[in-house]
Amino acid sequence: MQAVNLGVNSFNLQNRVLSGSDRFTSKKSVTRVIPTGKVSVFGSRLRSSQTGAGSVYRSAVKSRSVKAQSYDGDVKPVKSESKSTGSVLPYVGVASLGAILFGYHLGVVNGALEYLAKDLGIAENAVLQGWIVSTLLAGATVGSFTGGSLADQFGRTKTFLLDAIPLTVGAFLCATATNVQTMIIGRLLAGIGIGISSAIVPLYISEISPTEIRGTLGSINQLFICVGILAALVAGLPLAGNPLWWRTMFAIGVIPSVLLALGMAFSPESPRWLVQQKKIVEAEKAIKTLYGEGKVAEVMADLSASGQGSEEQDAGWFDLFSKRYFKVVSVGAALFLFQQLAGINAVVYYSTSVFRTAGVASDVAASALVGAANVFGTMIASSLMDKQGRKSLLMTSFSGMAVSMLLLSLSFTWKVLAPYSGPLAVIGTVLYVLSFSLGAGPVPALLLPEIFASRIRAKAVALSLGMHWISNFVIGLYFLSVVTKFGISKVYLGFASICLLAVMYIAGNVVETKGRSLEDIERELSPAV
Repeated sequence: MQAVNLGVNSFNLQNRVLSGSDRFTSKKSVTRVIPTGKVSVFGSRLRSSQTGAGSVYRSAVKSRSVKAQSYDGDVKPVKSESKSTGSVLPYVGVASLGAILFGYHLGVVNGALEYLAKDLGIAENAVLQGWIVSTLLAGATVGSFTGGSLADQFGRTKTFLLDAIPLTVGAFLCATATNVQTMIIGRLLAGIGIGISSAIVPLYISEISPTEIRGTLGSINQLFICVGILAALVAGLPLAGNPLWWRTMFAIGVIPSVLLALGMAFSPESPRWLVQQKKIVEAEKAIKTLYGEGKVAEVMADLSASGQGSEEQDAGWFDLFSKRYFKVVSVGAALFLFQQLAGINAVVYYSTSVFRTAGVASDVAASALVGAANVFGTMIASSLMDKQGRKSLLMTSFSGMAVSMLLLSLSFTWKVLAPYSGPLAVIGTVLYVLSFSLGAGPVPALLLPEIFASRIRAKAVALSLGMHWISNFVIGLYFLSVVTKFGISKVYLGFASICLLAVMYIAGNVVETKGRSLEDIERELSPAV
């Protein structure tokens, strides 16, 4: 997940890069009591495959032989030797429009704020400018909590369609605003839209992606958030020659919103949600579209064997804190808290002054350098997600962030390093952003839908992302006061300590999910009672 600190005085692309390397192999058999009263012996080989470009563009993955209970209640072997004839990439691409909008709406105000403030007559009113900036975060907090309930009630694709409404109306109001009140309402609606997107984009992609390439496809969410932020930076380039261009910048946000609605109108619903709702025929149709007709029996058998077709009622919010689910829910919330408390806002906020000290006077150059490290690290993470694993990348990422923070802190305090403080600070900043984008940025949003059981998945993801937005808001509110009281060097040292705590927490509490089906993970972490 990635976010942006949109302080009034921050530079144009202040982006925050907003989440067992062992290969997992299991041949064990699990005996389960199915609600029908029959016993099924479930055995499967789970393996991590090498993911190439071709396998991403079409989920042409060899099926494993599965001996499981079929979804009609009979116990029989299900064999699928043919390759998948479906393709999930177009639907992942449609969902990624939500990620692009996420990044775009976060970044668009940075370049436009100075010009819209003059146009709306609030150039001297820092408080109202601050409201325009922070209202988006407030709306995102509301949207992130709302998205889970909507996704459970109406399904993933219909929630996307509903989400397109505040995204489109919000962008339109911002583009046509003639007073600050209209602008704030537009930003609030856009914030609600990106809050919902932050919850349902990784959820939908995770649920429709084939096991073998789920990590690669899931990390596309993070990559497109980066693309959205960079698009906002590029969209602001004509501002110097045309002060009214800020309206066009906001209007551009309408285009992907409309495309998202149109694309989702023709996209298949999540088979996992459909089975949970006992819409078996529709689930078979969705699986056929995503993976091909030859995969229908195998996937349906796996979904049924996991207990998703049981008589359990949909989970309520209080169920998230039950003994059965509390541990995995707390892991999800903790990952996003560590992500926020690790100091990404601080590094990005101070990168302009750090670069100027090193002789880089251009804000655009500073933004481009941070943005390049962000995108480069995300691309590396995408290629490693299904090879090295989620847990391994998280630990490597937070370790690199701790070292980078320590380097930044020492560059401000050690006299022996004073002659090299500028270059060291730049190196530390770039290494930090690169380390963040390798794991702490993309992995949490990918890992959470994987570790949460199907009946709590949408609400649990929404709760975790709500923690993300709340902590983001609180940190943005009090960060400068803390720096003023303790000094930036001590604050950076504190961030390094938090990163080390994150490494220890991840080592003891996070499970590896690469190469494992969502159903297998659910059976291990949240067994039916």
